[in-house]
Amino acid sequence: MVIKEIKPTRVARIDGPSKVTGTAKYTSDYNFPNLTYAVPVCAKIAKGTLTAIDVTAAKKIKGVIDIYTHQTIGPLYRPTFEPGMDYRADENRPPLEDTEITYYGQYIAVVIAESFEIAQHAAKAVKATYKAEKPNLDLNYKQEDLKKVESERGSAKDIIASAPAKISNLYTTPIEVHNPIELHSSVAYWTDNDHLVLYEATQAVVSVRNVVAQVLGVAEENVQVISKFIGSGFGGKAWMWPHCALAAAAARKIKRPVKLVIDRHMAFTNVGHRARTHQQMSLASDRNGQLQALTHDYSSQAAIYSEYKENCGEVSGLLYKIPAVKVTSGVARRNQSVQTSMRGPGAVPGSFALESALDELAIELKMDPVQLRIANDVQEDQNAKKPFSSRYLKECLETGATKFGWSKRNAKVGSMRDGEEILGWGVAGCTWHAGRIPANVTFKFLNTGRVHLSCGTHDLGTGMYTVLAQMVTNETGIDFSKIDIEIGDSKLPKGPLAGGSLATASVVPAVLQAIRAAIKNMKTTAIKTSNSPLKGKKEEDITFANGKFSGTEFGALLKKLNKGSIEGRGSSKANGEDPEAKNFSVRSFGAHFVEVGWNPEIAKLRVRRVVSVIDAGRIINFRPAQNQIEGAVIMGIGMAMMEEALYDSRDGNCVNSNLADYVMAVHADCPDMSVTFLDYPDKVLNEYGSRGIGEIGLAGTAAAITNAVYHATGVRVRELPVTIEKLLKVNNA
Repeated sequence: MVIKEIKPTRVARIDGPSKVTGTAKYTSDYNFPNLTYAVPVCAKIAKGTLTAIDVTAAKKIKGVIDIYTHQTIGPLYRPTFEPGMDYRADENRPPLEDTEITYYGQYIAVVIAESFEIAQHAAKAVKATYKAEKPNLDLNYKQEDLKKVESERGSAKDIIASAPAKISNLYTTPIEVHNPIELHSSVAYWTDNDHLVLYEATQAVVSVRNVVAQVLGVAEENVQVISKFIGSGFGGKAWMWPHCALAAAAARKIKRPVKLVIDRHMAFTNVGHRARTHQQMSLASDRNGQLQALTHDYSSQAAIYSEYKENCGEVSGLLYKIPAVKVTSGVARRNQSVQTSMRGPGAVPGSFALESALDELAIELKMDPVQLRIANDVQEDQNAKKPFSSRYLKECLETGATKFGWSKRNAKVGSMRDGEEILGWGVAGCTWHAGRIPANVTFKFLNTGRVHLSCGTHDLGTGMYTVLAQMVTNETGIDFSKIDIEIGDSKLPKGPLAGGSLATASVVPAVLQAIRAAIKNMKTTAIKTSNSPLKGKKEEDITFANGKFSGTEFGALLKKLNKGSIEGRGSSKANGEDPEAKNFSVRSFGAHFVEVGWNPEIAKLRVRRVVSVIDAGRIINFRPAQNQIEGAVIMGIGMAMMEEALYDSRDGNCVNSNLADYVMAVHADCPDMSVTFLDYPDKVLNEYGSRGIGEIGLAGTAAAITNAVYHATGVRVRELPVTIEKLLKVNNA
């Protein structure tokens, strides 16, 4: 078999026209006959007991169908989670389970009405009485629960104590909220044979199907979850949330379709956020900059019953060569809503601490921060004790330094200017895990002259529809216009979730296997069929190129074979189950170079330009790949300089739960951005050598910005976000 290398291209998205013309249907766009609308009622305290709930007045409002509480919703069960991605949810209590309130905004009832406006009005008319207690919202974190030594080698603390060069500081990151433009939504209806059909804004139709089935107490095969288009999610739509179960349970009770779309305030309180973290980082080296030891002790915010922990120490012991490392973790339980994965979970806040600490150590050593990183490059994952399958971090740093003009940097704080602005230059390395999770694909040749590929994966807005079509074209020579891609449905062959930068790498082997199986099945059938122009030929003598079998177009051949279609199926395992891949640590790497401008006269700070160089294997489509990195960099600007969810200490309400007060980076904040991809295919992961790129653009960006801020202002910001007040406070002092 001849292996067909895929060439990186710049292809427009095949789903682009449907999105810009409005024909692409997102979850809340679906309407069905006899549709009803659901609006949840949320708790107004963060800790205590719901002592009474009066729905009398609300039920009298014309158009209200019913109002369900913990007493009337019916049985909703706690799901049982399993290792892997197929049975997960971060809020492990079903909605309306009891009267205990553990965070502000927790659902205490749901109104079902003939219109959204009526449901919203009735929800405000529901009267709840509470026995309130003082919530724990303390911002000083310790490792209170789920304590663990994440990794350890050597005697890190002893080495640090006697090291000639060392730094030790606390780095903190705030609660951040995903805020995709498309709000979380569910549209649920039950068929006559008691099957649930659930349209859901989710990154994981298979997981949602499995967990919803458990919560409702029905068989998995009786649940179908559909999510054709997603208005982004950033990890917040990876798992099932309680509103989904409410919609499905209400639809079952009233025997009518139910649509539930959360509002923007609920997006801050009911569907997860990135946890606040406190990270004590100590780093030591010799006077030549050879790293000797690192300790990283971190604690992240956790809801009262949550088991999720922000894995901040994931990269601390593997990104650079450090002989002695100790990383410990824990959570601080607070009366706040459930935390969840957000783009680059763990590694993104963890990289802020690590890359900030490296910059501070470079200053202590009077050493160039790029050279410090290069001097401690390593080709083995010291945590896993495995070689990296592919690692070009050194080249990322060197290439980035050249493109950025790093050699012109004056290390003295505040010494570089452009007009009224003081310039600051900063750098940070980055890494994100790569891998495969199980994937299944079906590919069909149709006698209409079209081909069809189906997989229960997703397009989060990242370009999966197009990447799948590119693979089909690469293997068959068939034009995009004749390719149909079907994804986003749990009834399709089981595919990977769209998360963790795993989807593309996971589907590659399954797609190639399915296409090649279909080609083989076409040849085998053509050889055996009497009316076939290929009757009696040897399989190896039949050529296939540009959609033609030995010169006969596949659609015409199928008609001669009297076949409507011929298909092939493909599947792939997780890389941890691959005999070769499991022997390697598989990761992507990169470097970000940032220039900020600081005008002290008007107290204005801005990011002027960013140069990113990424080592992510073979890039299949440069256009969405560049979009991914640029979008992540913009998110990094928000993380570094703007984003922070703020809570009222009296009742736990998120006080900036809207898009006006929760400040995020917008077009006006976008700097000049340059993205370069190194082309080193990682064949350990898949035949094309492709790895995911969804997260790595965000890892390290915040640290590169704060490192640049220090270079411009002399102010070291270790508690994100950087605010003008923090800069002025130090300068005024």
